[in-house]
Amino acid sequence: MPKEPDDSLSIGEVVRRTGVAASALHYYEQMGLIAASRTAGNQRRFPRHMLRRISLILVAKRLGISLADVRDVFATLPMDTIPTIRDWQRVSRRWQTALEAKKREIEQLQRELTGCIGCGCLSMDACRLLNPDDELAAYGPGPRRLGAQAVSRRRRPSPRSAVALPASSDIVVETDSADVRERAERERAC
Repeated sequence: MPKEPDDSLSIGEVVRRTGVAASALHYYEQMGLIAASRTAGNQRRFPRHMLRRISLILVAKRLGISLADVRDVFATLPMDTIPTIRDWQRVSRRWQTALEAKKREIEQLQRELTGCIGCGCLSMDACRLLNPDDELAAYGPGPRRLGAQAVSRRRRPSPRSAVALPASSDIVVETDSADVRERAERERAC
């Protein structure tokens, strides 16, 4: 028997139609993203138009739009009636604006990354893109982190010099002085 637009759906039917776990539907309901009524036996019944809301939640998540942003947008839509085409267009415009801003951020990151790869400095001291909060920068450019046990297993002297960090860090920074000079020259050229 075909369902009418005003028919309500059980949580199991919504799970089957959307692929969203019942626990996620409960969470979306708690957040105010979707709504359900209750039967006399306290079972949830979802209006059919909640399927579209759930589908848009899934699309928004895939696009990187937070549930808080989805909630803000959904607050402008009627919960108890089927939203109009104009309502959905308004939602679409708002998300398009947000996605355009995110696109600009990604393009800027891409330009920075391309510049960084093209530079070739690989300096943890100078490169704020690769390691913006580098705590090892004080020990010179281009550090490599090795576990303390890797250094202690060496049998013969190395042309590299090891600088031990404070004992609490259990990390050794190893640099090759020729490497350091070469990297410093590349950084100056950038």
